[in-house]
Amino acid sequence: MTVFTGTAKDGSEIIYVDKKRYLWWLGYVGTFVLLGTIWLYFLLGNNPIVTLIPALYIYVITAVIDKIMGVDDYNTPEEVVPAMMADNYYRIHVHMQIPVIFGVFFAFVWFVGTQDLPAWAIIALIIGVGSGSGAMLAVTHELGHKNNKWDRLHAKIGNMLLGYGHFNIEHNSGHHVWVSTPEDPASSRMGESIYRFILRELPGTIRRGLAQETRRLSTQGRGFWSLHNDVLQVYVATIAIIIALAFIFGPNILWFVIPHHMLGWYALTQANYVEHYGLMRQKKANGKYEKCQPHHSWNTNHLWSNMALFHLQRHSDHHAFPQRPYQVLRNFDGLPNLPSGYGGCFALAAIPPLWYKIMDPKVMEWADGDITKVNIDPKHKERLYNKYNQVQMAPAE
Repeated sequence: MTVFTGTAKDGSEIIYVDKKRYLWWLGYVGTFVLLGTIWLYFLLGNNPIVTLIPALYIYVITAVIDKIMGVDDYNTPEEVVPAMMADNYYRIHVHMQIPVIFGVFFAFVWFVGTQDLPAWAIIALIIGVGSGSGAMLAVTHELGHKNNKWDRLHAKIGNMLLGYGHFNIEHNSGHHVWVSTPEDPASSRMGESIYRFILRELPGTIRRGLAQETRRLSTQGRGFWSLHNDVLQVYVATIAIIIALAFIFGPNILWFVIPHHMLGWYALTQANYVEHYGLMRQKKANGKYEKCQPHHSWNTNHLWSNMALFHLQRHSDHHAFPQRPYQVLRNFDGLPNLPSGYGGCFALAAIPPLWYKIMDPKVMEWADGDITKVNIDPKHKERLYNKYNQVQMAPAE
């Protein structure tokens, strides 16, 4: 049993045992589910029906487990936070996920490349395994926020799985600066479906990430086409892996690998979509936006999915204090809360009318009924203003 100690303001000693310390191993359940799909396929006499398991697990079963296990809103005592931050056990857990997720991907490349699967089964695996591989971006998200070169290097290596080379620089220098504002392509707007959102988010974040990397290199006296370009390093490595897989398994494997990567990108889009939907920071008199506060991000304390995603769903504390590591992220009173963990919310978002029915009233509750405080999709502005009984519309954007 690992005990953390700290000193209270009155000089007394705080002794704390982290009850979730070993629950982080639950993050590997998804790994066993995905690999178990391959095992079941052969056990059941090459039955392709099992290829539905990964997608069902991510989008349905996790939501059911979240409902059963409930939420955990307990916070680590602040007095022991420095000790927990210094414990490498938590850091190692993040690093371990990188080879594991790579291994799962290569296992399914072998599976698809060597088995005679019907087209529908390959599509099912693209959705399920691609979404599962998207968890790599939760790993690189955690590592990419660290200041040491070792963690940042591993974040870069992790991004090579899906070719998301622009992610960390764009996320840190772009999304965290402009989050929950109309200017941020990675913050979704009320009335905007996830399908319209991806058409704005994906090109917007790529352009912003490339521009930021260009500026970073220019401060070093280097051009964009440089060996020191972190974004291009990831892109090149990903392309090299894809070419190698096509050489080993034949060009037909690209019908699995490329869509798989696209679903991995879409997994991040889903997270971005649900994390800030409709929430907006207000502008101050000087024209600048107010500082990002915990109530500018949707939060959820569902235990099961938080253990799988390194507390990514405690997103409110993360955006308010981005340097705070996952194991000590906090819950706050009065936060806007999602109706489910991310898996369930992703499934809801895939059906826009259902998502709007559940989430738009929650956005309006967050805004105290004042739609002028909401980040709204300009295309649906008039309809939403009329729906929520605003006498005067704000000027069109």
